[in-house]
Amino acid sequence: MTIEEHYNAIAPKLTSYLVGVGTDYHAACDIVQETFLRLWKKRDELMDDPAQVSGYVYTIARHLRADRLRRQSRETLQEEITDEDAGAVMPSDTSASDAAYLRRRLNDALAQLPPLVREAFSLFQISELSVREIARITGATENLVKVRVHRAKVKLRELLADVA
Repeated sequence: MTIEEHYNAIAPKLTSYLVGVGTDYHAACDIVQETFLRLWKKRDELMDDPAQVSGYVYTIARHLRADRLRRQSRETLQEEITDEDAGAVMPSDTSASDAAYLRRRLNDALAQLPPLVREAFSLFQISELSVREIARITGATENLVKVRVHRAKVKLRELLADVA
């Protein structure tokens, strides 16, 4: 496969994964671009095995996200959002679409999951990676990945029970 084919196959899922674990959309796009630039530099070593490329790309993106979070935690210019600024989850305007409301509810529920559980769930459900691939990317055992995905599903079911 070429870099372009890998990009077309992986980039949308990688972006969704990054957004799913709490990364701002524009930051996720930047991370995806930086990840594929790094893949470009290693293209001669990795292009033979698509599974190896996928694992490499997710691992690099995960590290870039962690680096970005560390840098952001050092910045003191960011203001805190108060409860008044955040507003209610349910829109007061009845003309708001149900899909947008459900999307907000799902994002809010995902944000309540512990980071490692949210990451495993996002890789499994959004990026559609196998348990084995997630274990390789995160450095966790396959059984631990299964437990994290299960816990995410249980917690999301609990948090979203009143939506239906």
